[in-house]
Parts: sequence; structure tokens; C-alpha cells
Amino acid sequence: MNKPRTWNDRAQRGSSRKKTSAAKAAPVPDRRADTAPPLAGPLLVVISAPSGTGKTTLCEQTLRTRATTTRAVTCTTRPPRPGEKDGVDYFFLEAAAFLKRVQAGNFLEHATVYGNSYGTLKSEVLGKLRAGKEVLLNVDVQGAAAIRAHAAADPELGRALVMVFLAPMSLQALEQRLRKRGQDSSAVIAKRLSVAQRELAQWKNFDYLIVSSSIEEDVRRLAAILDAEQMRQVRVELPGYQNSRPQPRPHAL
Repeated sequence: MNKPRTWNDRAQRGSSRKKTSAAKAAPVPDRRADTAPPLAGPLLVVISAPSGTGKTTLCEQTLRTRATTTRAVTCTTRPPRPGEKDGVDYFFLEAAAFLKRVQAGNFLEHATVYGNSYGTLKSEVLGKLRAGKEVLLNVDVQGAAAIRAHAAADPELGRALVMVFLAPMSLQALEQRLRKRGQDSSAVIAKRLSVAQRELAQWKNFDYLIVSSSIEEDVRRLAAILDAEQMRQVRVELPGYQNSRPQPRPHAL
């Protein structure tokens, strides 16, 4: 087999037209694992969307397809459901214990929904980021605003934060989705659509916008965003060659 030509080989073709057969070239070792630029820091990915747009499905599919991505375990005051485990599905807290954490400023965001409180602990998020994991948070726009405010005051969170807004193709498409679920009355759906209009007005406060089309396409677009964010200049470093001197090339015989 002829020796593979490098760019420099091709540049010298004018002066070295006559070449003898070369010995079979040794296989080139695969050094991709050695030369891949190290990450300067993992991502804190915040996904927000109006209710019914599909953000929960998007998060679930992303967790299945990205091995380095995990979710933050949130706190709640609601009682465990059958099969749920403390520390795995949620951190189940008494109302008084939850309130103490609110007063201590332990949460990145928290809210009360239908009489039960939910919150994301800053320590939970930072612990997983420091372990090298991408952390995925599924929150409403108010929760996203609270996380954004914390990140503005905390450089570690600020470097990691990536905010993505998932929007429906139209309010009509969102209404069809809500009716197809069959979970809400017409009055509740009308209320959700009214809330959705206010939430959609917040999309410019996010880094990225995905207009939902299909589950597969939404997952692909989010993966493209995260892959690109991992290659941003603030998150990667050059390999060690920038400090090494070029070695002189041997003269061709």
C-alpha cells in the first residue's frame, strides 16, 4: 500500500515526482480520547415552557439519550406516592422544615402548587455540577427568573447556566395539545392558555428558543444546543500543544 500523503507531501510534489514504493505504513493510533479538549465546566440547563408544550417529555427523552445529563432531585412537602423513594424521586420534607430552608436561602427557586411546596436546593445543583454532570431543571418562567437572579450573583452558577424556552407552534396548537390530554375542563384549559400568553412574553429572557414541532426534533435541537454550549470558548481549553515547540521535520530521502 502506498504511504498516505500529508499536506506537506502534496506541497513537495513538484520537486519529488519520482518515488519508490514505500513500506506499508504503520497504523495511526486513535488519539481522539487523548486530544479531546477538556471541559472547563458542566452545564446547568434550565428548560421552561407553558404548561402542555411538552417540556417534561423533552427533559425525559434528553435524560435517556445523554449519559452525562442528570436531573436535580427537588424538595417537596407533598406525601410520597406509592413507589416513590426519598432522595431519589424527591426530598420529602415537612412544611416546617421546608420553610426553614426558604428562610435560610437554601433554594435556587421554590413555589407552592395546589397547596404543596416544591423547591430546588442550591447545594443539590452545585454538588452535581462539581461531579461533572450536566444538570437539567424543568421549571416555570418564575422559577427560571429566580435561577437567573441567583446565577447573576454566583459566578459558578453563571458560568454553567444555559436557559432554553420551549414554545408551541401557536396558541391553537397548544389548545389542541391540552384538549388531547383529556385532563382538564374547558374552564381550566382557558385559564392555562391565558397564563401561557403571559409566559410566552418572557421568551426573550432566555438564551435559546425552540419552537416545538415533534418530540424527536425537539430532542435533536436541544442536543445541538448543549453540544454547541460545551464547545464555547469559556468552557474548553486547548490541549497542551500550545506550549510545546514544533519539532523539525526529517528531510525526505
